[in-house]
Amino acid sequence: MQGISETLANAPSLVLLRSFCLVVQEGSFSQAAALLQLSQPAVSLQLRQLERQLGTRLIERVGRRAVPTAAGQALLAQLPAVALALEGLEQALGSHARGVSGQVRIGTGLTVCLYLLPAVLRQVRARYPGIDIVVVTGNTEECVRRVEDNSLDLALVTLPVNRRALLATPVLRDELVAVARAGLLGAGASATAAQLRPLPLLALQKSASTRGVVDAWLRRGGELPRPQMELDSVEALKEMAAIGLGYAVLPRMAMQGRGARDDLELRPLAPRLERSLAMVLRKDKPLGRALSVVCQSIQAHGQAWEQDQDLDLKPRPAP
Repeated sequence: MQGISETLANAPSLVLLRSFCLVVQEGSFSQAAALLQLSQPAVSLQLRQLERQLGTRLIERVGRRAVPTAAGQALLAQLPAVALALEGLEQALGSHARGVSGQVRIGTGLTVCLYLLPAVLRQVRARYPGIDIVVVTGNTEECVRRVEDNSLDLALVTLPVNRRALLATPVLRDELVAVARAGLLGAGASATAAQLRPLPLLALQKSASTRGVVDAWLRRGGELPRPQMELDSVEALKEMAAIGLGYAVLPRMAMQGRGARDDLELRPLAPRLERSLAMVLRKDKPLGRALSVVCQSIQAHGQAWEQDQDLDLKPRPAP
């Protein structure tokens, strides 16, 4: 990239090359100046500037005509390739101007990747096939750090995110529920921190933002319980809960639709507990059309998902 930058910095401008071509084409500085709507001295100055940049004489007078030198002929031979390159550049940029294309890099957690993003990606792909989306998974800290260093365009992560260079836009509120093998949670329409305290706790690793939200809620029951097991994914916690190793407090998003499990029962928490998901971008990030389209789709699906959360969360009957 540095080599390209240096080459462009030292390259003749297109204005100078055009003036050179017209002088050779017309064989006259004055006629070239008329076509360019410039004065003859201005065109002469442009040619001298071009010659200084290239370090060689390009035009000489033969009689009354201005003709290219050997170096000028060599330059003329290269100009079709320059024109072809410029045409390709125009076409490449034109596709961005006329339609929506480009790459968008998203970082998020595995739960959002599995249960929210597929609908977003399906919609974007159907409407804007020119957009390429790259999705990487990680915890909030990892994704936010990569947005900061611009190796990701946006992160869809659990709040809070407190970085001066970043802007966090809330997308949806996702209820957290107690999840366990049928019978472990006992009777009742909901579960309090005090009621859950005697039960074995299965938790996400401490690096997960959702873990902090859950820990703050569990402290309502007294001293924070020590997890019997810590895992790095919601899906792994579901499997451990399903074989009766304990209960977990998990995002409702992971327990609906494709994530629903007949071998697990859910219990809303009292008081209600939620996590907030937000889109995180650099404040100075240029919001191109491709990135704008993806952000709008994420917000729309987030709003729709929140509206659909009014489903019945009664405990599932034991199989």
